[in-house]
Amino acid sequence: MEDERGTARLPFFVYGTLRPGEPNHAVHLRGRTAAEVPALLPDAVLYDGPGYPYAVEHPGEGPVRGELVTALPAAYDRLLVTLDVLEEYAPGDPRNLYERVVRDVDLLDRDGAAVRAWVYVAAPRVAAGLRASGSVIGGGDWASHRRTDHLPPH
Repeated sequence: MEDERGTARLPFFVYGTLRPGEPNHAVHLRGRTAAEVPALLPDAVLYDGPGYPYAVEHPGEGPVRGELVTALPAAYDRLLVTLDVLEEYAPGDPRNLYERVVRDVDLLDRDGAAVRAWVYVAAPRVAAGLRASGSVIGGGDWASHRRTDHLPPH
């Protein structure tokens, strides 16, 4: 299904601060979703950013852990605009931090069934810098990384 701008009304794969329990979920997604299910983004690696992660496409590597979020129909258009602004994404802008792309994600609750979704991945210039000198988040799980990152020293 597409909207009047020709944009596919796909669910969103979220893997960082938009995941349940993270600060941007409460601000931007709470009350606007019909479903949130655990999912994996294959062929991508997660890199640490300045308070948030970046998914960078790496064929044959990964996966990145997150949730597939289905927006309530009445909230979809506004949510798409809100997430584009949050992710500093504008179509065709070379200054983008992220690009919104369509990718297959694997659902964990349906034996790995693949679903098409919008995913915000690192923009090409950001991805090149991360590949060259970024810090990979082992296991591809931002939530686990954040929990271990905030543990008190022993």
